[in-house]
Amino acid sequence: TYPLFFFPTGQVLMIIDVTGVLLAGGKSRRMGEDKRFVLVGQRTLLERSCHILNELFDQVCVVIAQDSPSLQVEVPVIRDRIPDCGSLGGLYTGLRWAKTQHIFLAACDMPFLNPDVIRHMVRLKDEADIVISRWETRPQPTHAVYGRNCLPVIEEMIKVRNKKIHSMMDHSALRVRLIDEREIRRIDHDGRSMFNINTPSDLEQARSVHEHDAGTGLES
Repeated sequence: TYPLFFFPTGQVLMIIDVTGVLLAGGKSRRMGEDKRFVLVGQRTLLERSCHILNELFDQVCVVIAQDSPSLQVEVPVIRDRIPDCGSLGGLYTGLRWAKTQHIFLAACDMPFLNPDVIRHMVRLKDEADIVISRWETRPQPTHAVYGRNCLPVIEEMIKVRNKKIHSMMDHSALRVRLIDEREIRRIDHDGRSMFNINTPSDLEQARSVHEHDAGTGLES
């Protein structure tokens, strides 16, 4: 069963049984400035990611660190329930906030989120507790679907001070469905949805890709 509303014409409207959760509380140490507010095209990274998630999901929130400055966006902004746990704490906070059984977790430093890739992953949510993309042999835990069954595992990890979100993939209590590079390329041929920005060099590359796409009419 596909988790979607439809217009009478059959046009897809919105995913209603998965919550979009955007992580936007990073320290941006390698970037040298707050990544959330750097521009790619006419939008900041934060705006680009929020826009995609808002187009896809009926419910969306942004998770920021406890000591992060406030954000002005069109969706609820919530602070980490658990300080200094990075993406793992953001995941936990998003799962606790969501009223749905599943969330799609994304990082706001991924400027080319692909709605079709995300829809594909969401459709597989009932097969596993985690549906996670893998690109160039590396799992992408901040581009993944997580179910509420992950909550006890995260709480256990926090108790033993294991902040590595990747560790969840090896936990015996969780079923994991990997979306490998070949599967992603069938939808997103160039794999640009997996691109993330950590450094000024990454930012320049993203801007170059955007300019090329805008010039060929692929992106506005």
